[in-house]
Amino acid sequence: MVWSALLCHPVWVAFTALLAFVVRVQRRGPWLPRACPVRLRGKTAVVTGANTGIGKFIALDFARRGARVILACRSEARGTAALKEIRDKTGNADVHLRLVDLSSLDSVRGFAERILAEEEALHILVNNAGVSGLPKQITKDGLEVSFATNHLGPFLLTNLLLDLMKRSAPARIVTLASVNHKKGQVDFSHFHGENLTYHMDAIYNHTKLHNVICTKELARRLEGTGVTANSVHPGIVMTEVLRHYPFTVRVIFNLVGFFFFKSAEEGAASSIYCSVAEEMEGITGKYCDSDCSLVLPAPLARDAALGVKDFEISERLTAKL
Repeated sequence: MVWSALLCHPVWVAFTALLAFVVRVQRRGPWLPRACPVRLRGKTAVVTGANTGIGKFIALDFARRGARVILACRSEARGTAALKEIRDKTGNADVHLRLVDLSSLDSVRGFAERILAEEEALHILVNNAGVSGLPKQITKDGLEVSFATNHLGPFLLTNLLLDLMKRSAPARIVTLASVNHKKGQVDFSHFHGENLTYHMDAIYNHTKLHNVICTKELARRLEGTGVTANSVHPGIVMTEVLRHYPFTVRVIFNLVGFFFFKSAEEGAASSIYCSVAEEMEGITGKYCDSDCSLVLPAPLARDAALGVKDFEISERLTAKL
């Protein structure tokens, strides 16, 4: 009774509300997209996974800046809903939906072929789409589904669009990774679903490490082309990425996250920063944290020889036979 009376006391309630407000304010980074005056009129951007969460807010920001924005989504229904919302909120009618399933290499190739046929230029590519917590599944390409969706699909898409981006330079490639890449491991048998432990975010962490490694190697290969490539950590964000996790885990995550984690809009800031900020012009091969600061990634991600090997293996696995 004493504890219940204390917890219901007006002073305690007021203090808790104030603490919650302070914590939520502190979640915001030092760089705010709305304060950045950069315009993107005449520029074309592709954002994968743009129908929800971080991807939708990235696309919304680009549309507000006047860009031609292509929403690369797997679900036509959800993509259409996002398309309408972005057009309505920004007044930009030059926003379009194109369907792609990143877990399917054929789908990625079909999407890229359409972009190359329809678009005269491509200035920004944001590899945002990703999954976590999927059960074991091997795709028709013989790839583990999480590795296909999070790494090999985006890897192939990026490489198929590179020539267009080089012709459009200056151009920027931004790949959403995660601070969890520091917990990842490199074992190339993982690509085929071997030697994996399916528990919580273990596989997600491995895929995010490959994202950072290959982005750094891509940046090295693109030197002198006017195309930059960087990876980013969006922060711990309240998105649908945990939809494949157990119900209890999702409930706890949402309860804690309400106070301490970023919203999807806040989580989009680091990706937008790397995509449009003048301070990032010419900066390449870097890893950006959720506060829009350039920081060192995990030691494995800085291993140049491993980067070359990872990139070459990823090329072979995504090559059309």
